[in-house]
Amino acid sequence: MATWHRLGTEAELRDRAPLAVKVERHRIAIFLHAGRLRAISDICNHRGGPLSEGRVRGEFVMCPWHAWEYSVVTGKGPAGYDEEQVPVYRLETRDDGVYLELPPIMPRNLLKHKPSHLLEPHPKPPGAPPRVLGISTTAMDAENPRFSTSDCLLEHAVTHLGTRGADTQLIRLRDLAFRPCEGNYSKASRACTWPCAITERDPADELTPVYEGLVHWADVVLLATPIRWGSASSLYFKMTERLNCIQNQLTIHNRRLIVNKVVALVITGGQDNIQAVAGGMLTFWAELGFAFPAFPFIAHSRGWDAEDMQNNVRQVRESAPLRAAAAELADRALATWRVLDHHRAELEAPMDRAGRKANPLSPVEEAAT
Repeated sequence: MATWHRLGTEAELRDRAPLAVKVERHRIAIFLHAGRLRAISDICNHRGGPLSEGRVRGEFVMCPWHAWEYSVVTGKGPAGYDEEQVPVYRLETRDDGVYLELPPIMPRNLLKHKPSHLLEPHPKPPGAPPRVLGISTTAMDAENPRFSTSDCLLEHAVTHLGTRGADTQLIRLRDLAFRPCEGNYSKASRACTWPCAITERDPADELTPVYEGLVHWADVVLLATPIRWGSASSLYFKMTERLNCIQNQLTIHNRRLIVNKVVALVITGGQDNIQAVAGGMLTFWAELGFAFPAFPFIAHSRGWDAEDMQNNVRQVRESAPLRAAAAELADRALATWRVLDHHRAELEAPMDRAGRKANPLSPVEEAAT
């Protein structure tokens, strides 16, 4: 049975549109289009984003979270996506104001989309060797490559574990064309999703191998960065910003995507700041859920007063001790993973969140005065 609900005067709604109202259990977005008030659901079909806060272009409103579009007149998506439908509500202007009819005159039609393969289980075959993923964050011109000290030590570490029977992969971020993080988390915590919304909607985005490697494939991750102006490389930060979707699963849903995995770091640079770079990196990867071996990074720097970069390159290229250190780091990381794997059942038990990021504290009673 249809019921009518007063929303306010027409002048009020015109002045405030677009706006969101709640009528009974319905969250409704009110728009002004071509001189007429229109009403559709305020809830995007994709992840529930607030359509009333979206950008309106012509007849269509774009969800502020992930850019899905709907007609404010018909509730349908644009051509090619018009089988998607959000509810449409009838409005009626009367002498005492504008009324909305329930139920909607057009219901929601949510198509079933094939889920991302990143959501599917990726079981490791029984008896498979340990898997080691190397990630290089060094940027360089592919047409005019140079010697990279961090790459040199990373490649040596990965190759070393390959000779010991590990299954290895090496990803160079410079070979991947991937978009920067668009800050969905800044819009709303639930707007940062797993898989990353960029990966879901842009088939040309090439960060998928990193997500696959970190979440599903690797047991051990060896990560290398140069030092650039006292920080890790720009490619490193571009990648880690896109990994917020992994960490956000912990803070919002208490869901761990990284379980019983180990990371170790290679840090090199012509000038110093190694401890600060390592500290920031260790904090980030710990917050994702990674474990570390004892002495979890190796590093090399010529120091603050050294600008003779050719000597830095020469030292690393010719240094047997640094290569040995890279191999020993890799061995420590693999040995640590073997311990974790042996105790997998105990370590996969639920963990308390007290004191961790975004864990709310219980209200504390104020002391009597």
